[in-house]
Amino acid sequence: MFVGVLQVDLSIPGAFSLKDKRSVVKGLLERLRRQFGVSAAEVDHQDTWNRAALGIAFVANERRRAESQLQHVLNVMERESDAIVEGSQIEVF
Repeated sequence: MFVGVLQVDLSIPGAFSLKDKRSVVKGLLERLRRQFGVSAAEVDHQDTWNRAALGIAFVANERRRAESQLQHVLNVMERESDAIVEGSQIEVF
């Protein structure tokens, strides 16, 4: 069993309050969970209105599958118009 973890730092330029940010982050997390079957949560910068750090996990029976799925998630996030990917890291255990 392999567990892949993706950490993503986001900038949210259209957010001018925590309410704006929560709307963007909540929608993004729900889409990722539904579309890719991953576990996802905001893991840092909860009190900052224009930044977010997300943790995304995926369990697979092959290392390559976990890496591929998380890379696909990252590619989709990079095309997101409401949030800009500032940095990311994928690890598989």
